[in-house]
Amino acid sequence: MTTYTGDDARMVNQFLEMVRIDSESGEEQAMMEYLLKAIPAQGGTAEQDTYGNLIARFPAKGCEGAEPVLLSCHADTVKPGKGIEPVIGDDGVIRSAGDTILGADDKAGIAEVLDALRIAAVYPPVEFAVSRQEEVGLFGVKNMDFSKLTARRGFLMDNDTLDTIVVGGPSYFAIDVSIKGRSAHAGMEPEKGVNAIQAAAKAIASLRLGRLDHETTANVGVIEGGMIRNGVPDRASFLAECRSGIHEKGQALADEMVATIREQATANGAEVEVTVNNLCKAVTIPEDAWCVKTAQAALRTIGVDAKPVFITGFTDASIYNNEGIQMAVVGIGAKDEHATTEHVAIADMSRARDALVEMLRLSAIPVG
Repeated sequence: MTTYTGDDARMVNQFLEMVRIDSESGEEQAMMEYLLKAIPAQGGTAEQDTYGNLIARFPAKGCEGAEPVLLSCHADTVKPGKGIEPVIGDDGVIRSAGDTILGADDKAGIAEVLDALRIAAVYPPVEFAVSRQEEVGLFGVKNMDFSKLTARRGFLMDNDTLDTIVVGGPSYFAIDVSIKGRSAHAGMEPEKGVNAIQAAAKAIASLRLGRLDHETTANVGVIEGGMIRNGVPDRASFLAECRSGIHEKGQALADEMVATIREQATANGAEVEVTVNNLCKAVTIPEDAWCVKTAQAALRTIGVDAKPVFITGFTDASIYNNEGIQMAVVGIGAKDEHATTEHVAIADMSRARDALVEMLRLSAIPVG
């Protein structure tokens, strides 16, 4: 089992320990139980809300009168995320040894938060929220018990690069499509069938997909159908999505996609059911918001000039900001997230942690 003995061994070894805990989306409880023990061991308190999100609290250190600050990460990983075995290369980069992701997204963020709270000399009251099921639709934060949070400002540790600060994300629409045709023998009497795969293909081919403009995208990511080669398939389904930085534009695109799917799928006699779920609503915070300026100032202390950016991916910050908790998304140093090539350099984890220590110090200065 890999153990690290260099600088920042405590943070790195805790990260290695955490990524070995299986926590694919929906199966995060073992990771939460680990945190329920680890957080009190360093002076905090921790509990889970009714949905299973973890909410921890650390009393102020070295200051009085400062507003509380919220730090947040997520506990779940994408697939394949079971049986992860991390390996540290001679280049100081941590990778997975097998055919799995590493889990740096977002366990590197959790390790950096916990180590920052260990070594920081000054910080205000800190609330630390760790959500479930972020990777599959932000379900954890959408079901979080916000009555347990008092902070109105903070930082989400879930950006990859250190030189950008995410200030906005899109409205996201998940579109699930089920098509019903009519089965028949493909060789003997195909004319009696209605090919559900063909209907799905015509619908997909008619959609506007890809990057439609700088803030709007659409995609079909999964298609399934049929059971045998020589049968006209009577069932097909596919999963689509669209996103936009302007909610109304995203809604209009989702409506357009649904109308196109219905028109094309039914043209040859197939039946279609379409379900649309608006998983999050577009939100952008000002580039001169307190959390953005504070993160920029902290990152400058490690030699990073971070720029505010809008992304067409979505994070828990979209929900926090829509709930009135102003959150900027800052970097954790991970790369190639969601791929088996995912990796993180120990040096980047250390830099992200050091920047967070400075964010906490600046957060301890009373506003006004």
